[in-house]
Amino acid sequence: MKPSHTIRPVFDESNLVSAAGLVPALRLAESAGLYGLVEGLTVPSPNAGVKTASVVGGMLAGADSIDDLDLLRHGGMGRVFDGVRAPSTLGTFLRSFTHGHVQQLDKVSGALLAGLARQVPALVNSGARAQGIAFVDVDDTIREVHGYAKQAAAYGYSGVRGLNVQLATLSTEVAAPVIVRARLRRGNVASHTGAGQLLAQALGTARAAGVSGPVLCRADSAYYGHAFVATALRHGVWFSVTVRMNPQAKAAIAGIGEDAWTPIRYPHAVWDEAEQRWVSDAEVAEVPFVAFTSRRKAEQVTCRLIVRRVRRLQPLAGDGSEQGELFAAYRHHAFITNSDLDTIEADQRHRGHAIVEQVIAELKDGPLAHLPSGKYAANAAWVAMATIAFNIARAAAVAADMATARWATLRRKIINVPARIATTGRRLILHLPARWAWAEHWTTLHTAATGPPPATTT
Repeated sequence: MKPSHTIRPVFDESNLVSAAGLVPALRLAESAGLYGLVEGLTVPSPNAGVKTASVVGGMLAGADSIDDLDLLRHGGMGRVFDGVRAPSTLGTFLRSFTHGHVQQLDKVSGALLAGLARQVPALVNSGARAQGIAFVDVDDTIREVHGYAKQAAAYGYSGVRGLNVQLATLSTEVAAPVIVRARLRRGNVASHTGAGQLLAQALGTARAAGVSGPVLCRADSAYYGHAFVATALRHGVWFSVTVRMNPQAKAAIAGIGEDAWTPIRYPHAVWDEAEQRWVSDAEVAEVPFVAFTSRRKAEQVTCRLIVRRVRRLQPLAGDGSEQGELFAAYRHHAFITNSDLDTIEADQRHRGHAIVEQVIAELKDGPLAHLPSGKYAANAAWVAMATIAFNIARAAAVAADMATARWATLRRKIINVPARIATTGRRLILHLPARWAWAEHWTTLHTAATGPPPATTT
C-alpha cells in the first residue's frame, strides 16, 4: 500500500468531523440521563454540566490529557455538538473541583450506569448461565506521575512514584465488566484501605443497575482483611478472597491429606479417556477454616479454605539433563469463600478475578494514560469522568453488537470515523465512508441510541 498520487494537504474543510461515532455514543448517554445528572453538579464554574460532558466526550474520542481535549474543536464539530469548550477552559474547570464535588460525580456515575443498563439490558445481564452469578471485583493500581507539583504523589507498593487508583468492576458470564466504583488515592496508601466502604458503594450501584441474583465479591491477598469480608457478609453476598500465607493458613494447608487433592482442568491439562479425568499438574482441595482469629470471637469468620497447588518445575542439571526428584514440591494458592459452589467451580470462579486487570489496562490505554493536573482534586475528578466515559463506551459496544470489543477497538471502528456534514431543510446528514467495514455496527448503535427505549419486562 502506497500513496497513488502526489498529494497536497490543505486544512480548510469546515464540514468534516473526525469522530462521527460520538453522535450515537452521546445520544445513548443522553437517553440514559447523562445531561440531566451532570446539571446537578454544584462546582463553582458556569455551565458545569456542559463542561463535564465535553470532557467525557473527549475521553470517548481518545483524549488522555487536558490538551488532547482540543480534538473536539475542528471542522464541523461545532455544528454537530453544542457546548464544546477549549482545553484551557476545561482545565480551569477541573481545578475548581473539591472532594465533595468528586463525590457528586461518583453519584452521577452510578445513576448513569443504572440508566445505561435500562437502555441496553445486555450491559448488565446476570442471565441463567453460571447460576446467574454477578461478579464484583476489587483491585487497585499505581498510575505513575512525574514532577514535584503533583499533590499526594508518593512511592507506593510498586516502587514507582505515582497516585493510587482503586476500583470495583461488575461483570457476569455473559457481560463484559463495567466500573461500579472508582476513586483516586494518595500514592503510598495501602491497597486494602477503605475497601469496606468501596465494596458497599459498589454493591449498591450493582443492585441499582439491575443485579438481583447472587453476587460473588472477589479480591486478591492485598484485600484479605476483616473489612472486606464483613462488608460482603453484611450485604448478604458471597466473598472469594486470596489468603495471605500466614502461619494459620500454612498449618491448614499442611493438614490436607494426599487423598483429598482433585486434579483440575488447568493450562496444559490432558484429558485421560481411560480414567475419564484431567491429568494435570494442578490440583485443588478444601478444608474448614476460621479467618481473622486475632479479632474478638464475634468478628471471626467461619468459611471454606480452598487451596490450589501446582507442581514446581524440576530444575535441569548442569549438563542440561533432567534430574529425578526426591519428593514433589508444590506452589500453593489459597483463598477463603462462603459460596456454596463446589470446590472445582469455586476455584474456577476465583481465578476469573483477573478480569479486573483488563479494565485497568483499558483505562491506562485511554484517559488514565496521564493524570493531567498538579491538583489532587482535579485528578480525582478526571478519574471519575474516565469512569463515566468507560461505561458509556461499554454500553455503546454492547448496543453496536460488539460486546467483546475493548475500548480501543470501539474508538477505531465506531467512534473515530470521519464524516462530512450536509444540510437538508433543518436536518444535518452525516456522510460516512462508503464500504466502511463496520457500517452495520455503527448503524445498529445509532438505531439503539435514537430509537424508542426497550420495553420493560417483569
